[in-house]
Order: sequence, then structure tokens, then C-alpha cells
Amino acid sequence: MLSILKKEIISYLSSLVAYVTIGVFLLVLGLFLWVFPQSSILDYGYAGLDSLFSTAPYLFMFLIPAITMRSLAEERKEGTFELLLTRPLTDWQIVLGKYFASLLIVLFALLPTLVYYYSVYTLGTPQGNIDTGGVIGSYIGLFLLGASFAAIGLFASSISKNQIIAFTVAVFFCFFFYSGFDSLGQLLSLQNLSLENLGITAHYQSVSRGVLDTRDLVYFIVLTGLFICLTLFVLIKQRQKSLKSADAKSCFSIGGVLVLLAIISNFTFTRFDFTKEKRFTISKISRGVMDSLKDEVRIAVYLKGDNFNGEMKRLQRATLDMLSDLQAYSHHKLKFESVDPVAYIKSLPDSLQKAAYDTLEAKGIVSQPTSIKTDNGVTQMLLFPEALVEYRGKYVAVNLLQNRIGLSDEEVYNNSIQNLEYAFSSAIKKVTSGGKPIVAFAEGDHELSDLQVNDAMKTLSDGFEIGRLNLKTAPFSVLEKVRLLIIPKPDTAFTELEKYKIDQYIMRGGRVLWAIDQVNAELDSLRGHGGDQMSFPKQLNLDDQLFTYGIRINYDLIADISCAQIPIATGNVGGQAQIQMVPWLYYPVFMPLSKNPIVKNLDGIRSEFASTIDTLAAKNVKETILLTSSPFNKKIGAPHIISLQAIEQEPDPKQFQSTPKAVAVLLEGKFTSDFLNRPTPPGLTEHVNSLAQSVPTKMIVISDGDIFKNDVGSDGSPFPLGYDHYMRQDFGNKNLLLNIADYMTDDSGLIALRTKEVKIRLLNRARIRGEKLYWQVINTVVPLAMLLIFAIFQHYIRRRKYAR
Repeated sequence: MLSILKKEIISYLSSLVAYVTIGVFLLVLGLFLWVFPQSSILDYGYAGLDSLFSTAPYLFMFLIPAITMRSLAEERKEGTFELLLTRPLTDWQIVLGKYFASLLIVLFALLPTLVYYYSVYTLGTPQGNIDTGGVIGSYIGLFLLGASFAAIGLFASSISKNQIIAFTVAVFFCFFFYSGFDSLGQLLSLQNLSLENLGITAHYQSVSRGVLDTRDLVYFIVLTGLFICLTLFVLIKQRQKSLKSADAKSCFSIGGVLVLLAIISNFTFTRFDFTKEKRFTISKISRGVMDSLKDEVRIAVYLKGDNFNGEMKRLQRATLDMLSDLQAYSHHKLKFESVDPVAYIKSLPDSLQKAAYDTLEAKGIVSQPTSIKTDNGVTQMLLFPEALVEYRGKYVAVNLLQNRIGLSDEEVYNNSIQNLEYAFSSAIKKVTSGGKPIVAFAEGDHELSDLQVNDAMKTLSDGFEIGRLNLKTAPFSVLEKVRLLIIPKPDTAFTELEKYKIDQYIMRGGRVLWAIDQVNAELDSLRGHGGDQMSFPKQLNLDDQLFTYGIRINYDLIADISCAQIPIATGNVGGQAQIQMVPWLYYPVFMPLSKNPIVKNLDGIRSEFASTIDTLAAKNVKETILLTSSPFNKKIGAPHIISLQAIEQEPDPKQFQSTPKAVAVLLEGKFTSDFLNRPTPPGLTEHVNSLAQSVPTKMIVISDGDIFKNDVGSDGSPFPLGYDHYMRQDFGNKNLLLNIADYMTDDSGLIALRTKEVKIRLLNRARIRGEKLYWQVINTVVPLAMLLIFAIFQHYIRRRKYAR
């Protein structure tokens, strides 16, 4: 076999056709990767070789058939194949010798592409900011693809004496196996057969990211082995040998082993993630969600378009990659597709376009006008960064783009990519779970009204059973069924009976979200009392209970330079009031800095008249600060006169320099009962066995009762939670509520997936702007120069050898 391999390589590399073929391959590849803007690595802006591994397969469809077309066809045409058979070689040795020779030539053609790796390595910010492990894994995928195409090309060369026919047949088979099964699988009559799994694309796309799944490896081994066996059968038939010959029997045996290997790979598999951050490794929690699917889940990804910039393309690819990874553990029950909503809606008659937009919006698919920076300026486009999860007629929308104030576009998109596994796993779990956890908003002590928590309840209704619960009248047996109790801004004192119900609810593992205003202060009251109001402590009768649990909300207010704005009338012109937006220090905006999954990567949280929180050392209780004020804050004790006239004075930053104050705290552990060694309060109509210590549970205390209150318009309609209709800006309050609900009601640890980190790997854009032409020339000319130098050197060695 080695003699055949050596002969084939020397013969091929001694011909001009070899260097022309490989040269054209490298030239076209260089143009696509470094010159053409749609696929250019320089325009993409990220330090990676994704474009190489997505473009190379289509060039392989022509390169590899050009390499293999002469392997057997030329031997038979020139009559040298019969001479080959006279040597002490088996058919297997002949076929494998020619196959490995073709494969080595493919690898030879790929060697100059290492220049691309060097260029990206050099242009990274900082230099060397490229995932080398991921690149190695992707090259493994390209090698496996080349191995399959080489086997297909060898088979095509065996069935014809004409090299052109062999080339044409090989190109057709390569294209069909790469894309044909995907096209067939889209036919309505064949959609349920999962034909795409028979094609190369589904398996190559996974490996080309740097993730080697043993099922994909087995697929390429089986496909390669199949065409090598078919090549051998063609030779056996051409030589009119019996199917009982040793070569034929061994071929049948190998075929049986390949079939057995394919069957085993469907029942057990493992994955090797070559990327540095293991970003394609799915957590055990998500695997459990996928493994438990009882019926088909379909996901439509609406992030699709033709004019996406580098960040959008990266998020689009990461979304499809994540779904592909989740699909690997779903036992074929997860299906997904990409949909271009803009193109679809534009294809409809004008009379139906608005209805189509409304239908998408009713399902939670909302468009975002987006500005895209280009070399020619800024282009406006409509973006749908959403996905829709469907299960048995139920829908859950998934927001793919996690915007955050103050972050660059690269950071926003990177945070969104980090959140993908949690977003999809959480949505799939919600839509497929049988019973929804019960979340109750307390009432009976002048808490926020239904209108004020309208959007909070609506937001939670997709994944939870939502309702109001009157703590004064509700039996304790009803409270026990609640998974999360939210106490939103009570305004009157709690009775001892109410406190006892809450206490024993906690002792039995109940979870509570306290959103408490300790100081009475309202902007509407300020406007209605000439711009002045006395802020004074509320008497909620909760201090002793919260103190026992390890927390104290102080009777003060936080004035913070990092704050929201309010409208103020500054004059009257022509009978029209002149309104100006001015900062209001008592409306702090808390920027989440904690790495806790509840608040990680959230946008700023808008608050109104928040107080400070002190944590106390409580036994068996762990405290985690979730939100704090900015370092530029001032603590104002109550009672205190608040005046709108303070707006006229520019705050002095020196007077506001202070340590950040805690405003939201997570408490986890075993809590001591506030009613330990105390009698049961009178008025309880049912028997409740008092517990002295809780089972492990958790609560969150927030020193602002308005944090989950939505604004209400002049017509009485509620605005979305977290939306400031004066500033016309969305804050992170809604996502904070969703994260809290997920964390407090789900013990599987799913929300911990929000702590996943993916490193941003950018190219040095300033350097690219100044040296773009230089790097384009380097990456198109140098690989060709390397090939030319090798050709000259090989020709010189050959002439010198035969001249002797």
C-alpha cells in the first residue's frame, strides 16, 4: 500500500494540473475570506476563522474531485491498471493506497491556510486573542469532511474511464450529500423523516465549531467506509471476481462493523469541546431538560437577514449553535428553523402586512429599529432578535438580545450569547412543564393595586399561576400552596396574625420577596403640596420580624447622582407649558455589578425613594448583596422635608462621595422563627403546628416598594414594567422580576446558567483600517507564493534526480 501511496503522490505533484488546481483553490479561498465584504474576516471584526470553515466545504466540492478524478479513471484509460494488478497487491491495498494519497494531497492544499491563523493571531486585541483550541477542533472537522469527499471522489473515478465524467459525478455526489438531504427534508411529504441527519451539513456544522461529537465522528467514518467499500465492489465486478473472494468477504465484514457502529452511536455518545471556555459544553441541568422532553418542541428563530453586521451574524450563529447543541440531547424531539420575518411580511399584500406584524407581536415577537454602522455611514433596519418556542399549542417567546445601558455593541451581543443556554432551557422547561408554580401578590395592607402590578402579573403569567392573596383572610392552608409570595409596597401595619402566617410559611420552605418602603414619600404628593413634602417613617410592624431573619431596612432615603429624570414645568410660552426633563436624585438607577445570576448582565434598575439596608449576622443564613447604589450617593434620614426646589441646585459630587449602599439582599439558609417561644396570635381559625426553625429556603428583601410597579397613563392604561414613559427608556425591572421568580421557584439551579462566561475576541479595528490592503495581499499572495516555491523546489529535485 505504501508503494501505491508514494507513487500517487509523486505522480500528482509532478503535474502542472496539481499546482493549478490547488492554486485556484487558495486564490478563491483567499478572496472570499479577506477581500469580499460579505464573508471577509476583516469586516466581520472578530478574531476567529469561522468564515474559513463555512466557505471551504463548497470549494472542497470542486478541489477534491479534481484531485481524485485521475486516481482510477486514468489507470484504466491508459491500460496501466492491468499492470498494477500483476503486482503482489490486494484490491484493498490498491484502493486504500490511492485513497490515502488523495487525502494527503488535500492536507497539503490546506497547509498554506495556516497563514490565515497567523494573521488573525497578529490582528487580535490583544495580540493572540484567538481560540486556538477551537481552531484545531474546526480543522479536525474540515479533515473529516475532506476524508469523506475523497472517498466519494475515488468511487466516482472507479466507475468511468473518462476523468471529466468522474469529476462531474464526484461533484454531484459531494453536493448531494452535503446539501441534498437538507433540501429533500424541506419537502412537505418528507419533513417527518429527519432526512437532514443523513446529510453531511448537520454533522459538519457541529464539528466545524470545534466540538467533536462521537455521533458525527461515526457518521464520517461510516460515510467514508461506505464509499471505499463501493469502490472495492466496482473493482471486483470489473475484474469479474467472485463475491466470495477474500476481498469481498472482508468488505462485507467491514460493512457490518460500520452498521453496528452507527447503531451503537445512536444510543450512547460523548462530546469533546476544544474551545477554551468550553462554550459549547451543555450543562447537566440543560441536558436534563432536553432528556425529559415527552413530545416535539419546535423553535422558530426570527433573527435572520441579509444585511447583518458582524455582531448580529455572531449572535445569529451562536443561537443556531446553541439550539444544535441542545438538540443533540433531545432524542430528536427538538426541531428548529430560521425565519426571516421582514422578507416574509414584505412578500404579503399590503393589506395583510399589518395583521402579520400584529400576529407576531401577540406571540411576543417584537421588532426593534436598529442602526448599523458601515463604512458609508449608518443604515437603519428592522431587527427581530426573538425566538418562539412551541409545544403542544403553547408558545413562549425568547428575547435573544440583552440590551444594557452603558455597554458597547460588542459587550451587549457577547452578554446575549452568554445568556442563550439559560434563555432557551428556561423557556423550554416553562412551556413543557405540566403544572405551573403559584406566585401570589399579597394584598390587605394597602399594597400596590392590580393596575399598578398589571404588567408584573402579566409578565409572570407565561410561566406561573398568578393571583392576589389577602393575608388577613386567606387560610394558612391556601398560603402553603404558594411557591413565591410577593409583598409589594404595603402601606399599613401588619397584624401579628399576618406576620405569624408569613413566618410559618417561611418555616415550611416558602419563599418571600419583600419590596418594602420604610419611608412615606411620593412624587405626586410633592406636586400637589406646592413642591414640598415631609417624608416620615412608616409603621409597618415588620422591623422585628426582618431583624430575626437577618436584615434591617433603615428609615432613610438614598439621594444618588445616578438617577432617573422627571418632567418639570419651567415656564409658559404662548399658553403652552414648557416641560424639561431634569435628574431627580430620589429616583436612583441601580447598575447591577454582582455576578449572582439574578442580576448578572441586567440593565439599570429604576427605583423611587429607596432606603438603605443593613445585613445582620443571622445563624445558618447566607447573605448576598444583589443591588447597591452608586459610589456617589447621600443618605438622608427621616423625617426630612423633600422639595422640588432642590432641582434648581446642581449637586456637588464631593458631597455625594460615599460607599455604595445595599438596596437588595438575597438571604438563603435555615431561618429562626420570629415566633420562637411566643404564643400563637389570636384569630387563627385552623390548627398550625408552629415550627422553630425553617427548612432550607430563601427570601429577597428590596428597600423600594415601587421597583415592580408599572407606570399608568393618563387614560388609565398601564405601561410595561420598567418603562419610563417620560424618559422613553426601558430599564431592567421586568427582567429582574423574571429572574427572581425563576431563582426562587426553581430548585434545579437552572438560573445558574446565567453566570456562563464567553470571552469577547475582537480584531484590532484601528489597525485593520490602516493596514487592510496589506493583510488582504498577505493572505491572498503568500499562500500562492508558498505553493509556487514548493513547486519550483519539487521540480528542481526531480530534475536533479533524473539528470543523474
